[in-house]
Amino acid sequence: MRDPRDELVSHLPAMRAFALSLTRNASAADDLVQDTVVKAWSHFDRFEAGTNLRAWLFTILRNTFYSTRRRTVREVSDSDGALVGALAEKPEHDGRLQYADFVRAFQQLPDEQREALALVGALGHSYEEAAEMTGVAVGTVKSRANRARARLAHLLQLQEGDRLELTDGATLAVIASQGGPHL
Repeated sequence: MRDPRDELVSHLPAMRAFALSLTRNASAADDLVQDTVVKAWSHFDRFEAGTNLRAWLFTILRNTFYSTRRRTVREVSDSDGALVGALAEKPEHDGRLQYADFVRAFQQLPDEQREALALVGALGHSYEEAAEMTGVAVGTVKSRANRARARLAHLLQLQEGDRLELTDGATLAVIASQGGPHL
């Protein structure tokens, strides 16, 4: 049987993506992944062989994020309303979204909705896997992901049938290399 410590490294990119969706900050995401790896490494004796290592790691990451968040109160750095103002009007372009527009809207989502959409949409996990990782029922994950999609559509002023298309070249390249968007 393969040692799960050997497998941990293969999960780092997905862990960082999930951490980034939770923290909304690259440096904080890196710190969160590092804390998660340290906790996982020191508690591998608690990992049940034959179970889903990624789910176990994501659960540690998620719990670490929320524990840290409870300890520190964060302020929203939008005192002049620039972020809200940018979302108040539909952008004047060819109907496609810039990546920055999407990021601003995504950051407006409540934590649980952002987490569900990141796991199911961006990271491609099944609803069942996301439910296991977050410790909630499958129906709760589905509800949160659907509410997140509806809220994004509202924030981005998308109409029924509008496609979510990102025009940022780097984003398109990353999405293409990963087999296309899941949102």
